[in-house]
Amino acid sequence: MPGTRKLGRTSEHRTAMLRAMVTFLLENGKIETTVTRAKEVRAMTEKYITLAKNDSLTSKRQAMAFITKESVVKKLYTEIAPKYAEVTGGYCRITKTGPRRGDAAEMAIIELV
Repeated sequence: MPGTRKLGRTSEHRTAMLRAMVTFLLENGKIETTVTRAKEVRAMTEKYITLAKNDSLTSKRQAMAFITKESVVKKLYTEIAPKYAEVTGGYCRITKTGPRRGDAAEMAIIELV
């Protein structure tokens, strides 16, 4: 279930961070972050890609309520969702890259497949 990890932040901060990361992932196709954040971002991103496969006004409004940029929502509905029309899930890939220098946090790259 998306949103069950606390990630060491308050709920408002966590929601804002996840919104920004999902928006950035959909905009650029790839981001580098920690493994636990990547798992949360994957769950949220896959939720909104599945939502965008149903091209209705309700689903667009739900996507606009979470994704912070209108241009990214347009890209989601015109480019990303049609690409995954026949796929039922697994839109993102997480690749572990090793520990981060400084605090040794396990890093990963999350990308759209």
